[in-house]
Amino acid sequence: MSAPAEIIAGTLSIAVTYVLASLAGVVSERAGVVNIALEGIMLVGAFVATAVTFACEPVGADGVRSAASAGFYAPWIGLAAGVVAGSLMGLLHGVVCIKVRANQIISGVALNILALGATQFACTLVFKSSSNSAVVASLPRWGIRPFAFTPIAWLAFLLVPAVWFFLYRTVAGLRLRAVGEHPAAADTLGVRPNRTRFKALALSGALAGLGGAALAAEVSQFVQNMTAGRGYIALAAMIFGKWNPLGAAAACLFFAASERAQIAFQDRINPQLAQSLPYLLTILVLAGFVGRARAPEALGKPYEASR
Repeated sequence: MSAPAEIIAGTLSIAVTYVLASLAGVVSERAGVVNIALEGIMLVGAFVATAVTFACEPVGADGVRSAASAGFYAPWIGLAAGVVAGSLMGLLHGVVCIKVRANQIISGVALNILALGATQFACTLVFKSSSNSAVVASLPRWGIRPFAFTPIAWLAFLLVPAVWFFLYRTVAGLRLRAVGEHPAAADTLGVRPNRTRFKALALSGALAGLGGAALAAEVSQFVQNMTAGRGYIALAAMIFGKWNPLGAAAACLFFAASERAQIAFQDRINPQLAQSLPYLLTILVLAGFVGRARAPEALGKPYEASR
């Protein structure tokens, strides 16, 4: 295959996690809840997907689990577990923000810190190492090389138009956006804002958990802090895309291309400078677009339901 094809395939592969996390952010913030916890939710999703896959692998006569002899279903069960874990983390964020009415940003940061420590502790318990897990059975890859991706990647590309259609062409999506713009008005029309926000956070968590599972599936194991700021970059992509799934996905491709360029040029320029490229671009994008992007009107504002 030609070099351009390899570059495009590499960019698309990197973009998968960003796309799923940015879609999670769009769903949550369109409902009026700031979700800085995406980083932690992805980390939990990655660990749970890996741990459950490991648990489903058969134990040999020597008492050792074998990824090579694992059944077809082990990585799929792990994937489902990662999505469920992400959804539960999203609901936990909802309990703190909606029920307790705590500051949404502080709640998100706290969940990120909790996820970092909890996954490291759990990794030590399950895999006897705080830095990384054992290599587990991997998902199949569909397509023709170099465009052979895991099923999660193909699903991520399909979810972009699906989430857009949900938000802008369905009644449920209209209600979700109404809650993010003017929850009191939505309440008078029979829409329950807090219930809608809980549902949005459950979906947001599931998408972020899927993003974490996708990250783990690429390397077939869990590595401590393997998200490495991807949740925050996804939030920047969401803002760059003006809280629109299509715009956010386009921004994710931009950030993925910058990361792919960093990988390509790290041997030609200072390695530390190359590794900082995606984060420098994130700062530049935020500095240039945050002031001009209009967030949902009720974003970050708790709502006290009248019923």
